[in-house]
Amino acid sequence: MADNGQRAMEALLARHGFHFSKSKGQNFLIDREIPYRIAEASGADTTNGVLEIGPGIGALSCELCRRANKVVAVELDTTLLPILDETMAAFDNFSVVSADVLKLDLPALVRERFAGLTPIVCANLPYNITTPVLTALIEADCFESLTVLIQREVAQRLCAKPGTAAYGAFSVFMQYHTDPELCFEVSNRSFIPMPKVTSAVLRATVRQTPPVSVADEAFFFRVVYAAFALRRKTLVNSLTTAFGALGKEKLTELVVSCGLDAGIRGERLGLEEFARLSDALQAAEARS
Repeated sequence: MADNGQRAMEALLARHGFHFSKSKGQNFLIDREIPYRIAEASGADTTNGVLEIGPGIGALSCELCRRANKVVAVELDTTLLPILDETMAAFDNFSVVSADVLKLDLPALVRERFAGLTPIVCANLPYNITTPVLTALIEADCFESLTVLIQREVAQRLCAKPGTAAYGAFSVFMQYHTDPELCFEVSNRSFIPMPKVTSAVLRATVRQTPPVSVADEAFFFRVVYAAFALRRKTLVNSLTTAFGALGKEKLTELVVSCGLDAGIRGERLGLEEFARLSDALQAAEARS
């Protein structure tokens, strides 16, 4: 199936004089089963407006249009627009925004294009912008879920548990704002050009309310990122990068007061431990 898909795609691209851009992280799906499975995993239906990022030649777009009320694709590469005009001609619920998704006012786009619909995201994301795009989508605070095809190691990191090698600050960020789930893996043979790594589909349901209560969300993440600043060091040593003014003795005292071992590393803390620590540190800073 992938061979047939590859031949058809290569003929289409050649006819339009298209050349892949490594800097844009372009890897197009050639296995027709994968777009179907991604669209299914997204749960898109007629109640949804779907934002797609980097539609390529429209393989996933077609599957989304068969399910959703409306699909809006954001495409940075203008050379793909005439190809999409051809491949998506049969769908009147599809439109393209020619732009850099990281420079868009996403809430405004959703209000304008998806009025009366439940907005979700479904996309084959370029590897090189995965983290900033996911951050922007979450901070836009207007999507019910995010279903993305990304590098497997990144998907594993976003779902990682405390104490594992893959667990990090962005794991905490994603798990605070969403409930991420790794749906299935995708072989590198499913793409052209063939990437060097395996991919995976991640579905993250955006939480209506965070799983933990914190006094100040911005301060909470300040603590999280400080805790991972010196990954091989203890939590106390890592916290000195952002809270050194409190002094190591006071930081140790605060860590212990939160029910944590004085020598624990930041990677061992879950959301609840970070919430307790954040509130304790904020109170200590206010007193100092």
